[in-house]
Amino acid sequence: MVIALLAACRPQSEGSAASPQTPQPIEQTAPLASPPLVAAARAQVGVTTRYDPAYFSLPYPKGDPPPDRGVCTDVVIRALRTQGVDLQQRVHDDMRANFGAYPQLWGLSRPDRNIDHRRVPNQMRWFQRQGWELPISALADDYAPGDIVAWKLNGNGLLHVGIVSDRRLEDGTPLVLHNIAQGTQEQDLLFRHSIIGHYRMPG
Repeated sequence: MVIALLAACRPQSEGSAASPQTPQPIEQTAPLASPPLVAAARAQVGVTTRYDPAYFSLPYPKGDPPPDRGVCTDVVIRALRTQGVDLQQRVHDDMRANFGAYPQLWGLSRPDRNIDHRRVPNQMRWFQRQGWELPISALADDYAPGDIVAWKLNGNGLLHVGIVSDRRLEDGTPLVLHNIAQGTQEQDLLFRHSIIGHYRMPG
């Protein structure tokens, strides 16, 4: 039941070749001060240490699961909140006014402010409706630090989301800040799964 509620972010099976890795060596190309969204996502590393897809009854607005746990969408939610964007409130407000514009995948007849913003398809639709959508590309240079990327995971076909880092591999591929299995991590993920969404916060 919980898996259906979040409909995303499930970890790959242990030992899967498609699982993200923390690569070595990494070329440190980041500036002294990381972009705010990247810094906010990286601040979750070592704090959010568990992957937990449980349904939580959240305060509103600015409701959040316990900080030591969450799913992929929570990395994005928590980072954007530091930039004045509360996805819980923003998605809920838009869904109340335009419920039919959002994916109808969960058999609901009205918005649920506890969970809607924590679902990858809803985040993707909200980003699209705000004009944040960018072309999907196979070129590393097209992905800037702080970009939000969504994937369809190889193997299980579920959806995932994360934030592009300002740290890159030696070949120029950016790392990604995300939570797929073991809490928030910074890993080589960008081109390991099929990219289905690419978004950038204005400004």
